[in-house]
Amino acid sequence: MDNVVRKMREWSPPPPASPSLVVHSPRQTVSRLRRRRAHRDWDPSSGSPSFAARDHGPKPSEVYGFVGSITTVIATAVYLAWAYTPEPCLRSLGITYYPSKYWALAVPSFVIVAVALSMVIYMGLNFLATPPPTSFSTIFGDTQFLSPFVFSYCSATSCS
Repeated sequence: MDNVVRKMREWSPPPPASPSLVVHSPRQTVSRLRRRRAHRDWDPSSGSPSFAARDHGPKPSEVYGFVGSITTVIATAVYLAWAYTPEPCLRSLGITYYPSKYWALAVPSFVIVAVALSMVIYMGLNFLATPPPTSFSTIFGDTQFLSPFVFSYCSATSCS
């Protein structure tokens, strides 16, 4: 038993892996980003950055987000105008081809029911994939770690 305790006290961490193989937590990544210096591709004394260092407009994700938000607002406005405007008013504006008012209530109802059912199905599939509480797979996993102390304790007290 003393030999096992001595080995545990003499344990040293493994050598660090190459930086490309190390996985960092989001908190570590954010702190590293805050600590790093700003990268400049130009000499600050010259007063103007080179062509490569200039900002070349907004990022594509920002443009897609802006276009998506504007499209959503316009689609919502058109939907509400169609749903709440009486049919004689639409005809007087020259709008004669539009879906039935039934779909103004049916589509949102179908969407809400579909989202609710997908949540129920997702939870049900998770329950089916989970072993019962009495299963031994909830106690012992495939990658279990048993300490050397367990083996030394069991051999000393004759565990079975």
